[in-house]
Amino acid sequence: MRFAACCLLLMVLFAPAIQTARAEDKMVYAGKATSKFVNFPSLPTCLTASVQNGDPSKGPSVILGKAATRCVIPWHWHTANEQLMMVSGTAKVEMKDGAPANLHTGDYLSLPNKNAHQFTCAAACTLFISSDKAFDIHYVDKDGKEISADEALKAKAKAPMKKGMKDMKDMKM
Repeated sequence: MRFAACCLLLMVLFAPAIQTARAEDKMVYAGKATSKFVNFPSLPTCLTASVQNGDPSKGPSVILGKAATRCVIPWHWHTANEQLMMVSGTAKVEMKDGAPANLHTGDYLSLPNKNAHQFTCAAACTLFISSDKAFDIHYVDKDGKEISADEALKAKAKAPMKKGMKDMKDMKM
């Protein structure tokens, strides 16, 4: 009788954990046709995104993003490690302490957490953004001092194009 009671108690205690584990082990399919693209808070409106897996506000996630030509996400850093996988288009990612990376269709880039970087879409970009923790964004000024999203996005919108640069085609990619 005790054995049966112990087994029943164990089933009651561990059944939810087993069901959760099974739910997380299921295949996730997100069709392009059914993906809903929206603007995310604190990001430029030239970037729309659709969550493909996970919950970016709570933990790891995969996001499908679309950035318009000339879209710039100003200097910023994330608490999480970030991975970018270019589906289509051309972009430039600059790191404060490293050489810029020019991304093309099919390219992959891994960005370490808490390292300031800037993303510039040169030709209509579609990319997957994978994060190993909850998504956050901390904008910084030219000196690396943290600034508000409003300040960063307003400054980037007003920034003049570099002298001699007629359009994004002039960027060395």
